[in-house]
Amino acid sequence: MWRQKSHLLWRHVSSPGIYGNQCVRCLANYDKPTIAIRRETVNVWERRAPLAPRHVEKLVKKGVRVIVQPSNRRAYNMQEYVEKGAIIQEDLSEASVVIGVKQVPIDLLMPDKTFCFFSHTIKAQKDNMPLLDAILEKNVRLIDYEKMADEAGQRVVAFGKYAGVVGMINILHGMGLRLLALGHHTPFMHIGPSHNYRNSEAARQAVRDAGYEIALGRTPRSIGPLTFIFTGSGNVSRGAQEVFQELPHEYIEPDHLAKVAKKGSMRKVYGCVVSRDDHYTRLEGGKFDAAEFEEHPERYASTFSHKIAPYSSCIINGIYWAPNSPRLLTIPDAKTLLRAQEFPWIPSSEGCPQLPHRLIALCDISADPGGSIEFMKECTTIDKPFCLYDAELNVERESKSMRSSFKGDGVLICSIDNMPAQMPREATEYFGSLLLPYISEILKSDATSSFEDYNANPTVKNAVIASNGKLTPNFEYIAALRKKSLSSKKSKVVPGQKKVLILGAGYVAGPAVEYLSRDSNVKVTVVSQLKEELERIESRCPDVEYQMFDVTRHPEEVDKLVPEYDVVVSLLPYTMHPEVAKSCIKHGKNMVTASYVTPAMKELHQAAVDANVTIVNEVGVDPGIDHMLAMECFDEVKHAGGKITSYVSHCGGLPAPEDSATPLRYKFSWFPRGVLMNCLNGAKFLQNGKVVEIAGNGGLLDAVEELTFMPGFNIEGFPNRDSTKYTSEYGIDNAHTCIRGTIRYKGFSNVAKGLLKLGLLSDEPQAILHPNGPEKTWREYFCQKYGKQSDMLVDSLKDLLYEDMGQDSERLEAIVRMGLLDDDLIDKRGSPIDTLSNYLSKRLSFGTGERDMILMHHDIGVQWLDGSSERRHVSLVVYGEENGYSAMAKTVGLPTGIATKMVLEGEIQRKGMVIPLNMDIYNPILNRLKVEGIRAREVIEQY
Repeated sequence: MWRQKSHLLWRHVSSPGIYGNQCVRCLANYDKPTIAIRRETVNVWERRAPLAPRHVEKLVKKGVRVIVQPSNRRAYNMQEYVEKGAIIQEDLSEASVVIGVKQVPIDLLMPDKTFCFFSHTIKAQKDNMPLLDAILEKNVRLIDYEKMADEAGQRVVAFGKYAGVVGMINILHGMGLRLLALGHHTPFMHIGPSHNYRNSEAARQAVRDAGYEIALGRTPRSIGPLTFIFTGSGNVSRGAQEVFQELPHEYIEPDHLAKVAKKGSMRKVYGCVVSRDDHYTRLEGGKFDAAEFEEHPERYASTFSHKIAPYSSCIINGIYWAPNSPRLLTIPDAKTLLRAQEFPWIPSSEGCPQLPHRLIALCDISADPGGSIEFMKECTTIDKPFCLYDAELNVERESKSMRSSFKGDGVLICSIDNMPAQMPREATEYFGSLLLPYISEILKSDATSSFEDYNANPTVKNAVIASNGKLTPNFEYIAALRKKSLSSKKSKVVPGQKKVLILGAGYVAGPAVEYLSRDSNVKVTVVSQLKEELERIESRCPDVEYQMFDVTRHPEEVDKLVPEYDVVVSLLPYTMHPEVAKSCIKHGKNMVTASYVTPAMKELHQAAVDANVTIVNEVGVDPGIDHMLAMECFDEVKHAGGKITSYVSHCGGLPAPEDSATPLRYKFSWFPRGVLMNCLNGAKFLQNGKVVEIAGNGGLLDAVEELTFMPGFNIEGFPNRDSTKYTSEYGIDNAHTCIRGTIRYKGFSNVAKGLLKLGLLSDEPQAILHPNGPEKTWREYFCQKYGKQSDMLVDSLKDLLYEDMGQDSERLEAIVRMGLLDDDLIDKRGSPIDTLSNYLSKRLSFGTGERDMILMHHDIGVQWLDGSSERRHVSLVVYGEENGYSAMAKTVGLPTGIATKMVLEGEIQRKGMVIPLNMDIYNPILNRLKVEGIRAREVIEQY
């Protein structure tokens, strides 16, 4: 123990600035209960903390060690915490309890710790299920503030009031912009977004100024009396009403809304607080019963859409909505509410039209997509706080910025899920004051002990969602909700409609999804574990269904989905195809992949045949289009009586020439490991009648040759895998040469060889690169590799590398340009190749406005019956779109989508493992690719 403490003392005291001195006290108090405040990383706007400095001071005085993770974004600076006795340090592992505000990234969850934050998992929210899975896997005890409640069931720790305050300011600001876009200048134009104000008092003054103008009658009569509806009477509603009350106002009952909407004054605004008993009615008759509603919400219906909403100018929604509860407003309700209508009692003049409908704006502070406001499909953000919902098209149009046009059909929606973050200091003070009384109970938690032994008061203990690797009894229902959610999202059967399940939503999925979804008779469902991937596809294909879960973690969910679809498309890593194929065979469903037929897939061929199942493979670009273009030429020659004497093919995905000036002459759109590992593979090919084999572990890099078939490109190539098998698969057994190779820009292979010589392509684990080891920079890594001091001069280190890489200046220059001698910290991944791959995935990724390129060339020797010979050159060049799909995405995704459609339509009926080597398959695909702009060129050279 003393050795560990001594290490802590050295580490903290050796740190620069005030934090080093602070940590001497940390050592003295080492055995005290310790709590850590993590930095918020969920987005750039999150500046709140769970406790303010004054709260920390109270804890310190009670003998609690408080560690605060450094953050320059936090509304309170680190000095303020230090002055109150906090310890500032990056490492939070000394604390048994870590508290924050928003969700914790999965990779930052520390095993066997207690975490407190808003997890947003209690409704089985699909976006946060991977987080919940990680919490269970890492044995984290999760205390969710949202479930901390008193004996009456009222929440005791929340930002609710400030969510209401900020939301009200935002929606008043938005109304000013929306009304202006509709042709009406109002006093709300002088109210800015909440985060523009130093504090809530400054914002309230702006609201009071607007209210002064309203009282003077400066609101145009053409917009009619303004009515503000507040749902609920909790902290959110009360916070919003505090701001509302800065305007000249009058509160009215729901029954008076219709009259006020017609005859109300223009020198004030009207507020109406709507409680549950104002609009929930019992289906079987009788009065509203709160207890019954909580237990059986399905017994009630809401009259909000026709009793309240038609007379509302702005709705501020702050109620909690349970999945089984009636909605306030449904999508059909919106179509009625937002239908163009005239208000004969409101005057209008030329150039100043009436409003198209009464409902101007909706502030959904509950931020529950698809919840009580069904057509609020997605939360807005502080960056882009508003969108217009068009009921006729059932789409949300996001405003490009707060200053962009707000003109168009629909209702303005503001639904930011972290509203209080716009007033972070006040929100933190408020929240921390509520949380502080419960910290002592939270500190009793030991995540490694049994949940039953956690002797905390019910307010805290009942808020524990997960403990000991499983859901606690109060929250076991989440597992059932997840299953129900998955089941409910399965497409309903539509006569004549065919259904496609696409597993994986990575870079190549978009074109496949878009191609298939063009046909209204094809229903597409896409599954991915990453929200960003699904959002990228959804932006282009809004009619497609999406499900988010980790296929690797939940293969059983895939097996449940497969029976519901006609074709399954696997765009997952190739190692996962066999398991998907087994499920398809089991349920008698067809399948399509873009990947090579691996030995594991070959083993399933007969099983697929026996099950009458078609599994189409190798329909990407390489393999895929290369097969098809080659077979098109081969079959044409054979049909005309000729024979193929040689076949040399090269293909590569490259950065476009204008974006190729990188130290590796390459950029990565996918994870680099596959590209780097390919350099270590062996190869086998047929050349001039002899089988040539190239050993692995760098032999390919010695077999590089200059490629001159397209002199405008500065390229080289090397053999790829086993080419000899294609003489039989292609039916060109008479060919004396059969080589398939990879294209790279000149210099790639030489630099790759330098990386190999330095050991950076090794997949052997190294202690120096252990993820949990001491921090290292690239420079320190090489210094340690050569047994030198870490402060060794860079020039001296270069000399060592130069010698190690065969005294090659091009290799050394590339190493320097890659940043491998810089003092940047390494994100260590265990082995050199994994660490380097992770580094290059960021260092050499495609930037905004950059594009990639697919380059393919077949050199085919032909001999005719009359003894004459010719050489056929088949070339394909495809460029990515700067703001659209990449070349790789198009050339993999489109043929995959086309092949899938062909399976759906019965154009491909072969059973078992199928690759596109037959004319009835490749010919339709190539013809349809031409329609999409992917067209090869052929040049015939006689000799």
